[in-house]
Amino acid sequence: MKFIVSSTTFLKSLQALNGVLSSSNTLPILDDFLFRAVNDQLEITASDQETTMTVKVEPLKMEDPSEIAIPAKILIDTLKTFPDIPVTFQIDTDSLLIQISAGKADFKLSGHPAIEFPRPPQLEDAVSMSVDPEVLIGGINKTIFATGNDDLRPVMAGIFIQFTPDDTTFVATDAHKLVRYRRTDARSEETVSFIMPRKPLNTLKSILGHIDEPVMIEYNNTNALYRFGNFTLVCRLIDGKYPNYEAVIPRDNPNTLVINRVSLLNALRRTGLYANQSTHQIRFRITGQMLHLSAEDIDFSNNADEELVCEYNGDDMEIGFNSRFMIEMLSNVDSENVRLEMSAPNRAGLILPIDGVSSNEDLLMLVMPVMLN
Repeated sequence: MKFIVSSTTFLKSLQALNGVLSSSNTLPILDDFLFRAVNDQLEITASDQETTMTVKVEPLKMEDPSEIAIPAKILIDTLKTFPDIPVTFQIDTDSLLIQISAGKADFKLSGHPAIEFPRPPQLEDAVSMSVDPEVLIGGINKTIFATGNDDLRPVMAGIFIQFTPDDTTFVATDAHKLVRYRRTDARSEETVSFIMPRKPLNTLKSILGHIDEPVMIEYNNTNALYRFGNFTLVCRLIDGKYPNYEAVIPRDNPNTLVINRVSLLNALRRTGLYANQSTHQIRFRITGQMLHLSAEDIDFSNNADEELVCEYNGDDMEIGFNSRFMIEMLSNVDSENVRLEMSAPNRAGLILPIDGVSSNEDLLMLVMPVMLN
């Protein structure tokens, strides 16, 4: 097999696939890209057995189409050193020898039999739908930071995605914080839902920003497949029933605090430096129209106090929050001002954006309190 490609275009395609590769593969062949010539196009595939991604590349020239697995790291590292020039690949499929020529440079490396590379699963009885890439990017960006990493609760290690005739909902939680992002401008004919793992979602997020056409999604009980541009991604879904997240969202929250998001975020970053490094506890004391933040670490005799002006309606109260969780949430809100809704020191608080979201978006963040000393 022989083909010629533009080094820059080719490298971009391979780098997009690179996010699928794992550093701890059990099968050596998964350190490779699978190259297949199909209908005058190159289909290049990367897989970690749970996620498989394929990109189609139009070569400048191709002869004697065949297939082979080529080591990924050395290939990408080699292409990074080239300017934008044509690169020629000559592959002997019998000896599995690969010769790469660019300008006056020549390189040789050994490939592996394509038959050893695992094939992606075929989806049977799949439901299909079309989704705007902006909806997927928004849903992933707003929720992925709240996913958990507890091996005992694998369903929380991904994002719950539900399409209904009324809206599309993305939910992530680690039992300490929860984010629900809803879009009313994205709907499906039927109600379908699944739990997507974090890794393929990060891969999708990094590529979808360059896509301006609808993403086709096919889904069954075990896998989900995404088609967009010249990419195809198929991944194994997380098996299990997602927690009833609506049941934990408090409905009656008489104490509401409105405050500038950036001011609160920066104050939490400062006071959080002086909090206990295991609990990251910050005390919120709200009286009148003032929010008093305080933190201390008795072991190191560290303490911090800061006051912020706010708009507050409700009874004076004290409640503790984990500063890291609050910082994560406020960092993923685009609103200039936020509303913090609370009912009691031992019940979850809600963070809601006041502005900066469209009429088609609904964002709710929940954070559990920490017990004050």
